[in-house]
Amino acid sequence: MNTSLFFLLLLLLPLLASCADTKVYIVYLRHNEDNGEKTLHEIEENHLSYLFSVKKLEEEVRPCLLYSYKHSINGFAALLTSDEASQLSDMEEVVMVIPSHEREYSLHTTRSWEFAGLDEELKPTKMDRQDLLYRSQYGKDIIVGVMDSGVWPESESFNDIGMGPIPVSWKGICQTGPTFKATHCNRKLIGARYYLKGYEARYGHLNTTQDSRSPRDMDGHGTHTASTVGGRGVPNASALGGFSSGTAFGGAPMARLAIYKVCWPVPGKGKEDGNTCLFEDMLAAFDDAIRDGVHILSISIGSSTPIDYTQDGLAMGALQATKNNILVVCSGGNEGPTASTVVNTAPWIFTVAASSVDRSFVAPVKLGNGKMVKGQSATPYNLPQRKMYQLVYAAEVVNENVPKTYIAGQCLPGSLNPQKAKGKIVFCLRGNGTRVGKGMEVKRAGGIGYILGNSPANGAELTVDAHVLPATAVTSYDAVQILRYINSTKTRTAYIFPGRTIVHAKPAPSVAAFSSRGPSAISPEILKPDIAAPGLNILAAWTEGNSPTKIEADKRRVKYNILSGTSMACPHISAAAALIKAIHPDWSSAAIKSALITSAGLLNNEGKRITDASGNPADPLQFGSGHFRPEKAADPGLVYDASYNDYLLFLCSHVNINSNPTFKCPKTTPSMQNLNYPSFSFPKLTGKVAVKRTVTNVGGKGSVYFASVEPPMGISVKVYPPILHFNHVGEKKDFELIVEARERVEKGIYSFGWLTWSDGVHIVRSPIAVSLV
Repeated sequence: MNTSLFFLLLLLLPLLASCADTKVYIVYLRHNEDNGEKTLHEIEENHLSYLFSVKKLEEEVRPCLLYSYKHSINGFAALLTSDEASQLSDMEEVVMVIPSHEREYSLHTTRSWEFAGLDEELKPTKMDRQDLLYRSQYGKDIIVGVMDSGVWPESESFNDIGMGPIPVSWKGICQTGPTFKATHCNRKLIGARYYLKGYEARYGHLNTTQDSRSPRDMDGHGTHTASTVGGRGVPNASALGGFSSGTAFGGAPMARLAIYKVCWPVPGKGKEDGNTCLFEDMLAAFDDAIRDGVHILSISIGSSTPIDYTQDGLAMGALQATKNNILVVCSGGNEGPTASTVVNTAPWIFTVAASSVDRSFVAPVKLGNGKMVKGQSATPYNLPQRKMYQLVYAAEVVNENVPKTYIAGQCLPGSLNPQKAKGKIVFCLRGNGTRVGKGMEVKRAGGIGYILGNSPANGAELTVDAHVLPATAVTSYDAVQILRYINSTKTRTAYIFPGRTIVHAKPAPSVAAFSSRGPSAISPEILKPDIAAPGLNILAAWTEGNSPTKIEADKRRVKYNILSGTSMACPHISAAAALIKAIHPDWSSAAIKSALITSAGLLNNEGKRITDASGNPADPLQFGSGHFRPEKAADPGLVYDASYNDYLLFLCSHVNINSNPTFKCPKTTPSMQNLNYPSFSFPKLTGKVAVKRTVTNVGGKGSVYFASVEPPMGISVKVYPPILHFNHVGEKKDFELIVEARERVEKGIYSFGWLTWSDGVHIVRSPIAVSLV
């Protein structure tokens, strides 16, 4: 080797290794009131001084500082060795140093608005002055920040025709990139940013064949959620194959949208397998969103498992957003129906469960024995002829090397034998692998069609997909019937009818099987999720940079797509909150949240109590207070308000908040159950417990509210005082709820009841959840 080159490399080695053997840590510093007066540059210099004190080489300091936070937390994100992190944590000014969680966060992957009582198409001809859309002027000038995978700005859902000037309160930017120009923002899409530093620190340089180094959405999820919140009315929109045809519009079509792209593809994995949204990148997005001036943050992101609040970047960022009166709405997760899987459970976060709407995509199956089986599908493909085709179970046509276990029936990639499957309809079971991926395997093996059978956990809930061949999905009960038919005869045949869209389906809503359940694993004293909204088979705008299935081999492109998840439920609540904020601009984020919670409904469109996907009665651990009713929430009567300090008091039960010198936890830690929350939860009840609440009158003056209680089974519930008199709007009244076990009830099992305040006009209802030790 050339001698001079060798010595040059020796000189460069320390710099090349400057951030090697490191990982991202979040450094929390003590709260500093002076930060509000400092520029971001001054704050960065202060954060660099901490790194200078622990780094050996001065040249390695700046490259290792990823983000300086000003608004979301007082602290910074940096690449540190474990020894450097330990040195920092020993400093007096440092509250804690925690590692960024490796792939903890990911995306929780329109008829729904008409079903919710908001139908934009009716408004020009039927201008009801009490209508929520009319009163809110369609969410005019409310700014909703969407933290997700970006946006496809060319979608018609984001046109700004007829919209006025951008609100003067807006302080954000339209960040450009290789595929995103400043002109892609407009009076609807008023801001766009992207965050890559944490992602690239962990995974290396972004693969730009997979995603764009810009706010552009190459996934689809972000475009879908943003258009659900605030998409403009687009006539004749439909999914591939013409499914769900009609006018697509978001819940607050005149709201402004600000995009914060924090989610990216995982290297070495397909987009259909999910993505990653990193702690440090999300905190930076919170920092900007607070400074930019958003009113509501819609975040369809969550950790794979519950994380303690002080370790959870989403919870900590949301707390500072709440301090700035920004309502943070989050999806509750897709790990149902298992108990205690709900995430984003901090009481300052609005946590949303997913439900169905009254629309189905009927694609029945006829079996050779004459039996008709109900099915649903959104595939654009039909069988070539109207005749019966040979039907086989996947486990019968697998390759020799596939284990003869339950896996054999799941149509996993490479499992099917083309010689055995060719020309046949293949019956596959849900489980491992993606639903569309199973269909692609059937097509690869030469199958003519595909029936997907639910597992018992999925019950009667049918999630539709844009399959790559004629296909339909059936309930777990019908899956068993099909298997019995296959096993009953050697001459099994079937025909899959073409799918079609049906509205006014009953019963609806029901709680989606995938929707994560409570109780909260972090603080079961706070009932979570808070509320349910449509999340099953939702049509909304889509990226043209990805297929409707997200599978790389699928080259189809669409403008609108059907998706399911609590990710889809979250923006429904964000939009409803935007409408209420437009009507009541002076309300706090907690008051808006309370209005939606206490006005939620418990009945389906058959007039019966809401059920789960299998038809069993649902409960508040599944749907919180019930299914959202935006029209009712605009005039709730009473609200349960809460402040930033109330949430800090609540946090005292989890950790000593020594980062904030202006706030000290009291010597006696207050009960978490005394947080002024619009629901009640009593886990592990012993003896008699009394909790206090305060309600604020937002209805008429001279109102008198009477309490009524539907107690949980075996539990005594009393309210004192049982009557509340209000002389004026804005007046506050306290009451106590006293709960005591009266009968022998099975320990550890939750039972549920309701507290309702009514003045004859307003119904203010709160769920009560109780379990005994």
